[in-house]
Amino acid sequence: MATDHLQGLGDLGAFIRAQRKAAEMSLRELASAAGVSNPYISQIERGLHEPSMRVMRGISSALGLPLDTLLERAGLIDIDADGAAEATRSVEAAINADPNLTPDQQESLLSVYRSYVTANGR
Repeated sequence: MATDHLQGLGDLGAFIRAQRKAAEMSLRELASAAGVSNPYISQIERGLHEPSMRVMRGISSALGLPLDTLLERAGLIDIDADGAAEATRSVEAAINADPNLTPDQQESLLSVYRSYVTANGR
């Protein structure tokens, strides 16, 4: 199971690196735009670190990608035919868009929500 998780992080990192290169951004430019350090982005791209939701939002914004694209690559949402993924994205989007929540509160709520979704087999 841990190997699957590490593979997922590697896939996410490779995807971020490919998107950064396609956008003709340096590692430094992406790190600055995402609000994190160069070494942190490098670790993410090499699959050595799992980014927080705040960092995922920063990376998606810096690269001009929908957040759900990164979440799918990270294995946090699964696009399926029965509409469950759309419902998950709607809930997550509502949490992320709520101005009454701090980023840490949003991340906490998303973590709890995802744990329930995973426990229910989605």
